[in-house]
Amino acid sequence: MEKKLFRERAKELYLKYRHAIPLAVYMIIYLAWFAWLERRDVKDLDVIHVGLDDYIPFCEVFVVPYFLWFAYVSVVVVYLFFKNKQDYYRSCAFLFTGMTLFLIISTLWPNGHQLRLAEMPRDNVFTQAVSALWRIDTPTNLWPSIHVYNSMGAHFAVMRSADLEGKKGIKIASGILAFSIILSTMFLKQHSFFDVATGLGLGIVMYILVYQRDIVLAAKTQREMKKRVSM
Repeated sequence: MEKKLFRERAKELYLKYRHAIPLAVYMIIYLAWFAWLERRDVKDLDVIHVGLDDYIPFCEVFVVPYFLWFAYVSVVVVYLFFKNKQDYYRSCAFLFTGMTLFLIISTLWPNGHQLRLAEMPRDNVFTQAVSALWRIDTPTNLWPSIHVYNSMGAHFAVMRSADLEGKKGIKIASGILAFSIILSTMFLKQHSFFDVATGLGLGIVMYILVYQRDIVLAAKTQREMKKRVSM
């Protein structure tokens, strides 16, 4: 009897949370692929640089929103995972598409920049955090900026979430954080303005496809119609 109850409970949990499987599988693939990109030895990198990069100052305090990006995107995805499957699938479609394009581009077109300072202009907790960041994160595989793209994805998910309708304070806070993260990529010399601009452009295109044309729901409806026809 206990084994039967256990199996029934396990099946119930699987059916309830099986939408976590695509996310888990994708993250394993993404992290493994990205780790390989960071470790590989490429002799001829294409250097990304535009004139505006030379006028953007270094501002170490932006390391705070830069690191908050990891929690920001994760919290949004986890929230949607538990609250609304349809919104969760939309956010995953947005994030996975851009992240996959980034991996493919980085594989086929090795790129990097030479924007980092030779030495820190000041010594404080923020510059120390930036130095630690630079030690573990190489100035390669930059285009388009995933920090920018995923920040847009997280904010769009918040803005279009059915469960956050009327939550004006949360949406404003999300917008401020997303904007701060985008700025941080340039103020910390992590990305060229080119990486940021193209990341924004890709994010706008995906917003139209995922949220305005709703390709996720359209694909699901088409699959359901095919099932009915086959029956």
